[in-house]
Amino acid sequence: MGELGLERAAKIIGDAGLRVSTLCRGGFLTAIDDDGLDDNRRALDEAAALGAPELVMVMGGIPDRDLIGARARAEERLAQLVPYALERGVRIALEPLHPMFAADRAVISTLGQALAMAEPHPVEAVGVVVDTFHVWWDPDLQSLIRTAGERGRISSYQVCDWLVPMEVDPLLSRGMMGDGVIDFGTIGRWVHDAGYRGDVEVEISTRRCGRRTGTR
Repeated sequence: MGELGLERAAKIIGDAGLRVSTLCRGGFLTAIDDDGLDDNRRALDEAAALGAPELVMVMGGIPDRDLIGARARAEERLAQLVPYALERGVRIALEPLHPMFAADRAVISTLGQALAMAEPHPVEAVGVVVDTFHVWWDPDLQSLIRTAGERGRISSYQVCDWLVPMEVDPLLSRGMMGDGVIDFGTIGRWVHDAGYRGDVEVEISTRRCGRRTGTR
C-alpha cells in the first residue's frame, strides 16, 4: 500500500471485486517517549478508506522492565483512540500474542487479558482476535472464547499451525494447518459455538510451507 498509495490500493481492491476483512496492524502503544496515537489514527483512516471493519492492534512490548506500567500506558492510549475509531466506523481488534512475545511485541498474552482491556469500551469500538498460533495453549481457552462470543467481542478468527521444531525467528513458525500441533477442529468448533460467523483469516509465515512436519 505504501508504494501504490491508499486511493489506488482501494480502487484495485474494489475493481477486483474483493473486500478487506481486517487491516493489520495498529498498536505499539507502550512506548515511553512516543504515545503512538498519530500512527494509529492514520491506521484507522486507512482501514476506513479500504472498507476494513476491523483494525488489528498489537499492543507493544516492555521498553523499561516495567510490565505493569506498559500495560497501563496501553490501556490509557487505547481509551484515547476509541472515540476516533467510532467516528471512522472501524473497530479496534485487540490481538493477544503468545507470552514469548511479551517483552518486545505484546504485553497482552491471553484472550482473558484482551477481553478485560476491551470491556470498558463499546462493543462496536473494541473487539478481540482469536489467533490460534497465539492462544492454542491456554487451558482456559474454551471458556474465554465462549465469553468473548457472549459479549459480542470476537472481531477475527485467525488460523495457522504451531510448527515443531520452531524456527530461530518464531514469526517464521506459523505453518500450514495440519503441519503442526494445533487442534483446529476443536478450537474452530468453540469459535463457531460462540456465535462467530465472520471471516476465517489464514496467516502463514514459514519457510516450510508445503512440507509436512507434524504427526497428523
